[in-house]
Amino acid sequence: MLKRIVSSPRSLAAALLLGLWPLAGQAQQFEQVGDYQIHYSAVSTSFLPASVAEAHGIQRSPAMALLNVSVLEEVDGELRPVNASASGSVGEVQGSERSPLSFRTLRSGDTQSQVAVFRIRDDEPMLFTLEVRYDRNREPAEVSFIQRFHIER
Repeated sequence: MLKRIVSSPRSLAAALLLGLWPLAGQAQQFEQVGDYQIHYSAVSTSFLPASVAEAHGIQRSPAMALLNVSVLEEVDGELRPVNASASGSVGEVQGSERSPLSFRTLRSGDTQSQVAVFRIRDDEPMLFTLEVRYDRNREPAEVSFIQRFHIER
């Protein structure tokens, strides 16, 4: 399913700076798949606090961005984190050139996120195509969205 174009405002970055792991109350993008919420967000790594970037081995750069994917399951009216895996690619909306995203798992307590760092194309809409495996007994969910980034000089 294709989502809307979203600019990368500092307000999204501020929500992400609370940590790399999404919480149910944060302003984020997500897709509902049955009882599961697949949350995703992308932000320039230059918006990450140096201590967070260093702790997780993430290069801070105005030309690099971080994609964060996590899954929550609704159980008895409450959301709980789910161990999920993600794969996918990013590229120009109009072009056929796609770059694979290399995800790795970050954990904090019982919360898990899949993160990938990628190069930003200044002021170009970028198409993200993801497969998120949230339940080993089901086919992965397909999530697509478009986001435009601006490199601050």
